[in-house]
Amino acid sequence: MPLIPYALTRPFLFGMDPEQAHELTLGSIARLQNTPAACLWAGERVNDPVTVAGLRFPNRIGLAAGLDKNGRCIDGLGAMGFGFIEVGTVTPKGQPGNPKPRMFRLPEANALINRLGFNNEGLGAFLANVQRAYSFRKAGGIVGLNIGKNAATPIEQAAQDYLTALAGVYPHADYITVNISSPNTKNLRALQGDAELAALLGQLQERKARLAAEHGRQVPMFVKIAPDLDEAQVETIATTLKAQGIDGVIATNTTLAREAVKGLAHAEETGGLSGAPVFEASNRVIRQLRAALGAAFPIIGVGGVLSGADAAAKRAAGADLVQVYTGLIYRGPALVPECARALAK
Repeated sequence: MPLIPYALTRPFLFGMDPEQAHELTLGSIARLQNTPAACLWAGERVNDPVTVAGLRFPNRIGLAAGLDKNGRCIDGLGAMGFGFIEVGTVTPKGQPGNPKPRMFRLPEANALINRLGFNNEGLGAFLANVQRAYSFRKAGGIVGLNIGKNAATPIEQAAQDYLTALAGVYPHADYITVNISSPNTKNLRALQGDAELAALLGQLQERKARLAAEHGRQVPMFVKIAPDLDEAQVETIATTLKAQGIDGVIATNTTLAREAVKGLAHAEETGGLSGAPVFEASNRVIRQLRAALGAAFPIIGVGGVLSGADAAAKRAAGADLVQVYTGLIYRGPALVPECARALAK
């Protein structure tokens, strides 16, 4: 268990602006990871190995992309007991993201709204951070690298950004995630359309084959999709993923829906809503994907996991692996082994 209970630190962090608290937390973890001070937040790593997409995961619980956009804290966050850590989204060039304030808590709903907009330091800084991490991987942890497009890149030229990012991260990733579902980059979700998705994935698979030959290793590639899709859209995406030979899918990103938080402070802020309100929508998409893709296709479930029971429900819906993000902010590090134990049953 962490040396300092999260219940003692949460009121302090929740008294700050959400993004300021986020930066303070990550900055502290970045400085103190791989030192004895990591015992302040470190937790038990549940031993529940599973092989998904050809990778051996120490357990089924992971950290979703978005929390550590620059890959600064892989070892520190990994010490909480995660089987895998996904960092990013990284874009080829650094960018500031959207104007502040751009992150809002909705505590009554165990939720967040963010419109960060792929703020990150760019591919060079990201890869330097990833290469500095060592202890999490040494202990068997899996690291996923999540890629996106720059805000200034026209959507018609998005493929070039993804190809650049793919080539950059390929030698350093255990798996790669193609993020086409953030609601905070203009027109990005248009890439989930039938023709657009097939064209993008076709180019990425072609480049990936060349990279595999060049580096002598196969790196699985996943696609992250939105919860705001109807059944026909999910079916189309599933068909495209199979046709293009994609290795797995992550369901889901944040939602634009607001019904579950209507009337709450900040509920009408622009951006993606995460946390408890996205739980059911995410599970619906997972169930539809599993039905469309069959039993063997890798699915990572994410969205609204705030307890071990929530993680188990993702697994029951059809997810092979489960990720957390907003739940970690509301529950703290103890959530990680709790979820890992629930998924090991």
